[in-house]
Amino acid sequence: MADGSEYRCWDELIPDALGLIFRNLSLQETLTVVPRVCKSWSRAVSGPYCWQEIDIEEWSKRRQPHHLDRMLRLLITRSCGSLRKLSVTGIPNDAIFSFLVEHAGSLQTLRMPRSEISDSIVEQIAGRLSMITFLDVSYCNKIGARALEAIGKRCKLLLVLCRNMELSSSADQLPLDDEAHAIATTMPKLKHLEIAYHLLISTESVLKILSSCPELEFMNLTGCWDVKLDGNFLKEKFPKVRILGPHLLEYYDMNDWGDYCSEYSDASEYFAWEIFSGDMGDYDDDDSFDEMWDDEERLEELELRFYEGIEDAGLYGWPPSP
Repeated sequence: MADGSEYRCWDELIPDALGLIFRNLSLQETLTVVPRVCKSWSRAVSGPYCWQEIDIEEWSKRRQPHHLDRMLRLLITRSCGSLRKLSVTGIPNDAIFSFLVEHAGSLQTLRMPRSEISDSIVEQIAGRLSMITFLDVSYCNKIGARALEAIGKRCKLLLVLCRNMELSSSADQLPLDDEAHAIATTMPKLKHLEIAYHLLISTESVLKILSSCPELEFMNLTGCWDVKLDGNFLKEKFPKVRILGPHLLEYYDMNDWGDYCSEYSDASEYFAWEIFSGDMGDYDDDDSFDEMWDDEERLEELELRFYEGIEDAGLYGWPPSP
């Protein structure tokens, strides 16, 4: 480029700037298209600049465990210890979870619902998650109170915990409140707690959590049918707490939820559908969405695949270059 020009070539941008730009691309585009453009772009996506935040939650729902294992190892290795946020569904075993924790000492947000990890591995390596402030272990059926206690004792910065369950798994729970006890005794700094569909949790355990977590602002008790709380009592004793659950919604103004949900946007997607279903009456007919998809469908017909596939791209469900 000629001297004195007010413009710069894209390949002259510093890797940090390129990383910020490439984060707006899909995982497939970042791994297969960008590296083929030029050497500087290839270096940017091969280093940590694009991988400080990794979100493969939707992608991982449709992959075989060994494909997910390979992808996690690839991306975590590229992050070079700078990973701050990871969203993934269904970590398949203790080995890959251990690898993740060993190579992600800066991790602050970890979403790993439906993961097949055990109490023992969490107890062994929870100390390496000391920077965690947001943790989602919903639907992880192989962990219990032991894992939560280890997390609470070693993750002193934890502010948000999502530990929602499903009806099928909740039905097999023992009539004990061990998990609630672990939360109450080891996580005093919690501000946001979700324990939906813990069918056998007792009222006493919920009150113990409320008393032991003075900074708590929100608790999701959807589906905890055995919990009976008096709204007036809660307003008097715990005025800061907003509770989502049976028999309590009427005590709170729904207008108060908007600001709170935006503050904890990562967790708000778990809110019970029945709260909002009444506002969706005008959209029950699928035909009302037709105009939203017409343009995208036409674009799909004109889609042009111009990249060269990375090695083994087919394993990840991506088509090879024509």
